[in-house]
Amino acid sequence: MLRIVIADDHPLLVDGLKKVLEEIEGAQVLAIAGNGRELINILRTTVADIVFLDLQMPKMDGIDSLKVLRKDFPKLKIIIFSNYGQPKLIREIKNLGANGYLLKNVPSTTLKQAVVEIANGNTWFQDLHPEVKQSELLTNEFIKKYQLTERETEIIGKIAQGLTTREIASELFLSEFTINTHRRNICRKLNIYTPVGLINFAKEHGLVS
Repeated sequence: MLRIVIADDHPLLVDGLKKVLEEIEGAQVLAIAGNGRELINILRTTVADIVFLDLQMPKMDGIDSLKVLRKDFPKLKIIIFSNYGQPKLIREIKNLGANGYLLKNVPSTTLKQAVVEIANGNTWFQDLHPEVKQSELLTNEFIKKYQLTERETEIIGKIAQGLTTREIASELFLSEFTINTHRRNICRKLNIYTPVGLINFAKEHGLVS
């Protein structure tokens, strides 16, 4: 049996991930944690082989959790599952001892292949794939400094590309109300309240080519 624990605070994504993982022969998702602290508590009483770990979580984020897991559970295989595809960040994760890094938009067949490879003692890092060409500027320091979520950084990039709220909503399969809510949160966090300011921020931090 391949025993898996998921740490992610997005219930809909977790439900989908769980279904895909349990399509792998012998795999079973034993528990789900909404943050790093909860994950560590679960692992102290539950024997797991693999952990899927999101980077952006409340109370204890993915990177801090990774450091604790690698120290306290040295045999555990850790897969980071994130929307951030920046090679510099992925290399940082690799250096911290993760066994794999998968983007959340990865095809289910690739996800299952990666899990099997990692379960067999190999590693899987998407920075080894040439199609990953996003900016290397979104380091962990950037994420923590601005407190932007993965979705918010994605929306900033699309604003900088000149997309309207309706176009962004269509591309991301979200409502215009949701996009506008994200925009207000972005402006508040960055203290930037004009489209030009957001575009300049995006260019400065490599969120748009």
